[in-house]
Amino acid sequence: MKATEHHFKLLNALEKNPNASQRELAQELGVSLGKVNYCLKALIQVGWVKAGNFTNSHNKLAYLYLLTPKGIEEKSILTKHFLQRKMKEFERLKQEIEQLQSKINQ
Repeated sequence: MKATEHHFKLLNALEKNPNASQRELAQELGVSLGKVNYCLKALIQVGWVKAGNFTNSHNKLAYLYLLTPKGIEEKSILTKHFLQRKMKEFERLKQEIEQLQSKINQ
């Protein structure tokens, strides 16, 4: 599986709140419910997340999404890559801003 930014953000969200519903995760991440479902299935399939049943306070069966040791390891790797990509993006934006500022100051 080629991990995407959606996978990275979903792993982060699950780490913070493993008993969040897919609907809550979709709202937090700003993506569709279908996207969350698709990404969760992919993360479960590769063994990065484990889904378990539990009963929530409304006496309905719900899922608890836990990062596996492999998921925690992969999340660390994804965090490093995400940070590197964002730093490059930041540098490009900084250069663009400097160029625009120099044009204004001419």
